Amino acid sequence: MKILESFTEHYASMRAAVEKRMCDADLAIIDQAVEYAQEKHKNQKRKDGSPYIIHPLAVAEIVAEIGLDLDAILGALLHDCIEDTDASHDDIARRFGTTCAELVEGVTKLTRANFSSTEQAQMENLRKMFMAMSKDIRVVLIKIADRLHNMRTMQYQSPAKQISKCQETMDIYAPLAHRLGMQKIKWELEDISLRYLNPEAYEQIMRYLHSHREQDEAFMNTIQSRITDRLESVGIHNTTYGRIKHVYSIYRKMQSQNKTLAELYDLYAFRVIVDNIPNCYNVLGHVHDLFNLVPGRFKDYISTPKPNMYQSLHTTVIGTQGIPFEVQIRTWEMHETAEYGIAAHWKYKQGTGGGNEKDFEWVRRLLESQQDTDAEDYVNSLKIDMFDDEVFVFTPKGKIVSLPAGSTPIDFAYAIHSGVGNAMVGAKVMGRITNIDATLQNGDIVEVITSKSAKGPSRDWLNICKSNQARTKIKQWFKKEKREENVAHGRSSFESEMRRIGLPLSITIDPEVAPQLLKKLAFDNWEDMYAAIGYGGLTATKAVGRIRDDINRAVKAQTNEKLQLNPLRTDSSAPRLNRHAVNGVIVEDIESCMIKFAKCCTPVPGDAITGFITKGFGVSVHRCDCPNAANRDDPVQAARWVKVRWANQDDQPFETTLELDCITRDGLLLDVATTMTTARVRVKELYGKDLPGGRSTFTVRFEVKDVAELDAVRNKLLNIRDVVGSRRGQN
Repeated sequence: MKILESFTEHYASMRAAVEKRMCDADLAIIDQAVEYAQEKHKNQKRKDGSPYIIHPLAVAEIVAEIGLDLDAILGALLHDCIEDTDASHDDIARRFGTTCAELVEGVTKLTRANFSSTEQAQMENLRKMFMAMSKDIRVVLIKIADRLHNMRTMQYQSPAKQISKCQETMDIYAPLAHRLGMQKIKWELEDISLRYLNPEAYEQIMRYLHSHREQDEAFMNTIQSRITDRLESVGIHNTTYGRIKHVYSIYRKMQSQNKTLAELYDLYAFRVIVDNIPNCYNVLGHVHDLFNLVPGRFKDYISTPKPNMYQSLHTTVIGTQGIPFEVQIRTWEMHETAEYGIAAHWKYKQGTGGGNEKDFEWVRRLLESQQDTDAEDYVNSLKIDMFDDEVFVFTPKGKIVSLPAGSTPIDFAYAIHSGVGNAMVGAKVMGRITNIDATLQNGDIVEVITSKSAKGPSRDWLNICKSNQARTKIKQWFKKEKREENVAHGRSSFESEMRRIGLPLSITIDPEVAPQLLKKLAFDNWEDMYAAIGYGGLTATKAVGRIRDDINRAVKAQTNEKLQLNPLRTDSSAPRLNRHAVNGVIVEDIESCMIKFAKCCTPVPGDAITGFITKGFGVSVHRCDCPNAANRDDPVQAARWVKVRWANQDDQPFETTLELDCITRDGLLLDVATTMTTARVRVKELYGKDLPGGRSTFTVRFEVKDVAELDAVRNKLLNIRDVVGSRRGQN
């Protein structure tokens, strides 16, 4: 009886959502789809013990709520049939139409993607998602609805599953919902994820909001009444309401501003919805007359919409109680778009089958940018292009160009055309000559200065530009125009990295080993690999890091083979057998001793190291470039310095420290912490301090398995806006 009530309740709720959003919907075919899905899933249960059909019904309800069409609702009802039952594409197409079957198959392919896998697989999975979006955005909208319902029932999953799914949601689905303009769904995904990823912070915020509920409601009612009374007195029809910002938004403010809940004030937001655009600006004037404007906090997204079609006026003001709050002013159509994003203007809604191709231009850019790009770089830079805030600038003719926040004239030039970027020799911003690495601001008018005699982009531009689009086009130019130079540059970088970590160059020309190494690197020959390093598609550090273990195994095998052929070989040129390793380090000529890593330089595998015999604490391991190891040639100390080397230790963690030089800004600490989380390394300590002159320094102590991983983390940190330098920790 309880199960029957559950089905009936969810079915009725889904039908109500369909009838509310689609008054002319064909309810008969929807009922047929429900019966078909119920039959196919009849022997399946959800984690909570309920019949599986409850899930498709819930997903279809979400799809109906965001305003999608009949095919999308049918696709939502059947989205798991091909994946989990004996239903086929042809059977669904015959019963419910080809479009519905294509949607189901598209969702099935995305369901099989594993976004928590390696960067290479993650890039491929993201590529599949963007391909699906470029063909039919409804596939991804159904998938987001599917993820939303799964998140709503996350309490029935194991703790490990909760963490992995919530992290995946924060990395992929919430930002994707944001990019599609689906703010309501984005907020819910973020709040649920925070509940499992940081339950202590979530509960702290919820307790605070609950204890201050009466106080908050009184404040919001007062402000709402003042706005409503003023607008009604001048004859502006409006709907005004206030809300507390959602939990994850509050959490981010706490982190970025390094404040406690009690110290945060701008927790309130008010929406004023009116009938037309002129009244939006009229309301803005009345709001500024009623309350004091906070300078620099006004944004006009009506005249300059966001790429996800979001439109609204935003202003932050302060009332008589001294509490700042945000006011968003929009029309009803804009409100619909803000709540449901691209779905609110879905092209199939009117049955035109057309649509505005510009709405999906960013999807095509993301697909193009994967070419000639290393997987890890692609996944990381994707988050800049797709998920970060935008900056809106103008061409001299008034055309709006949207770029990632922090972009430079280089990004602007390549956003116009690759030919403009390649011929760029300078830039003007607001009519004045400026540096090509200057950070563009909202409203800037940018003019690119080009020359027919320009020699093309500089390699330094790869470190200056912020957008993945610009970086990809620069790499493509180097790949096409500078093959020989790329090979020479790449060979030099690769050989330098090999020597730095003590690997023999001769191994790369060994006919038995070289094919295996090239296969691991995914290149046909060394020259192509050198060229990739030369034009920036791959770094020498990553290339060597990928084959380092294979080289070590090959060297070890060759050494053992030589010893077996000549077991009496004892000359000094013979390779030494591995002694007993302690903490991943072997001390030459000493069988066993205590090992500790010097805190002054925190060495990790791959660093050139030396050892110092301490009094009573064994051997202290230093990096060779550590200032405290500079006196190892001093005759007085020479006897206490010993040769040490790294042993082959798979995935053993080592602590190290990086110090970051930064330009002071709000939110930088959160960006650093987020980057470390994305890098999937264990952070032991993170702190910062402000310095005179608008500078800051951050110290990060974390665990890595070798210097290659350390360099990868360092590169990610250096890609953060306003992080201008880094160095290994020297206490």
